[in-house]
Amino acid sequence: MQQASSEATAIKPFPVTHRLVLGIAIPMTLGFLTTPLLGLTDTAVVGHLGKPEALAGLAIGAILFDLIYGSLSFLRTSTTGLVAQAFGRGDRREQQAVFWRALLSAMALGLVMLALAPLILAFAPDLMTGDPAVAAVTRQYFGIRVLTSPATFANFAILGFVLGRGQGVMGLVLQIILNGTNIVLAILLGLVLGYGVAGVAWSTAIAEVTAVVIGLALVSREFRSGERPSHAELFDPAKLKQLFQMNADILIRSLVLNAAFTLLTRVGSSFGAVTLAANAVLMNIFMLSAFFLDGLAGAAEQLAGRAVGAQYRPSFDRALKLTGLWSFAMAAAVGMFFLVFGQPIIHLLTTSDTVRQEAYVYLGWAALTGLTGALAFQMDGVFIGATWSREMRNMMLLSFVGYCASLAVLVPWIGNHGLWLSLNLFLLMRGFFLAAMVPRKARQSFVAAH
Repeated sequence: MQQASSEATAIKPFPVTHRLVLGIAIPMTLGFLTTPLLGLTDTAVVGHLGKPEALAGLAIGAILFDLIYGSLSFLRTSTTGLVAQAFGRGDRREQQAVFWRALLSAMALGLVMLALAPLILAFAPDLMTGDPAVAAVTRQYFGIRVLTSPATFANFAILGFVLGRGQGVMGLVLQIILNGTNIVLAILLGLVLGYGVAGVAWSTAIAEVTAVVIGLALVSREFRSGERPSHAELFDPAKLKQLFQMNADILIRSLVLNAAFTLLTRVGSSFGAVTLAANAVLMNIFMLSAFFLDGLAGAAEQLAGRAVGAQYRPSFDRALKLTGLWSFAMAAAVGMFFLVFGQPIIHLLTTSDTVRQEAYVYLGWAALTGLTGALAFQMDGVFIGATWSREMRNMMLLSFVGYCASLAVLVPWIGNHGLWLSLNLFLLMRGFFLAAMVPRKARQSFVAAH
C-alpha cells in the first residue's frame, strides 16, 4: 500500500517550452475556427433557398441546440483535466479508465436527451418565436439533429481524451473531419439535392456519427490490452464521484456564463432594435476573439493538468507563464486587428447603414474583450486541468454578482457604453478572481512535492 502511494505521488519532471505550448494551441485554434465556418456555410445554404422563415428557423434551431448542448460540453473539459493528470503520472491504465467513464457518461447523457426531445420539441420553439412557420422549421432541424445526441456527446469525450494527452494535431484532424464532412454534406444535401433545412440537419447528424467512428478508431490505437482497466477500476466509486462533481461544477459555471450573455441581450433590447442589432453584430467580434483564445486555454488545460499529475511544480509555474504570455500576445494582436479592420467587418455583417453607424460607436469596447478576457480564458484552462472545478464555479458566481452590480450602476449612467463596460469588467473579474486563488491552490496540489 505504501509503495502504491509513493508511486502515485512520484515526481515526474517534464519541460514546458514555447514549442510545446504552441504545438497544442495552434492546431486547436485552427480546429475551433472551423466551427464558425460551418455556421456561415449552413446560413449560406439555407439563405439561397430564398425563404426567410427557413433561415430564421435554422438560426433559432442552431441557437437552441448550442444552448442545450453547449451547456453539456462539460464532458469534454472534465475528461481533458482528468486525462491530463493521469498522463502526467504516466498512468496509462487510468487514462483508459477516464476515457471509458466519459464515453459511458456520453451514451447515458445522449439517451436522456433523446427521452427529453419530445418535451423540448413541444415547447421550446414556440417560446423562442411567435411565427408558426419559423417554429415548424426549428422543430424539423432540431428533431433531426437530436437523433444523434449520443454521438454528439461521444465526440466531446473523444476530443477531451485527445486534448488531455496534448495531441493537438489529432484534435485538429478530428475537428476537420467533423466540420469538414458537415460542410461538404450541407452543400450537397441542402443545396445541390435541394433538401434545404432538413439536408443541413442530416449533414450534421451524419458528420457526428462519422467523427465518432473515426475518432474511436484513432483513440483505440493508443490503448494496450495489458493496460485495460478492470471493471472495479472503471466503476471505482471515488473516481465516479470525482467525475460527476467536476461535471456538475462545470455545468453550473456554463449555465451562469450563458445567463450573463442572455442578460446582456435582454438589457441591450431596452435601447431599441438598432442598438440591439448593433450589439449582436459586435458580439461576433467577441466570439471570434474567444475562438483564438480557446486554443491557448486548451494548452493551459493540458499542461496544468499534466504538471499536477506529475507533481512537478516548476512545470506548472512555467506553463502559467508561457500560456499567459501567449494569451495576452494573441489577445493584443486580435484586438488591434479588430480596431483596424472592425469597420469593414461590420460592413460585411450587416447591410443596414443605421446599424453600421451604431456598431461603429461601440467597436472599441468589442475589440477590447480579447484583452480583458485573456486572463479569464487562461485561468479557466488552468483550473480545468488542475481539476479545481469547485473554485472555478464559485468564482464564476462571484463574478456574475459583480457583473449584475455593474449593470445596475453603469447602464443607467452611460447607457449602452455601460453595458459593454460591464461585459469587459465581467471578463476581468473572472480572470483576476481565479488568478488570486492560484498560489493557495497550487500549494495544496503540490504538497507532495515539498
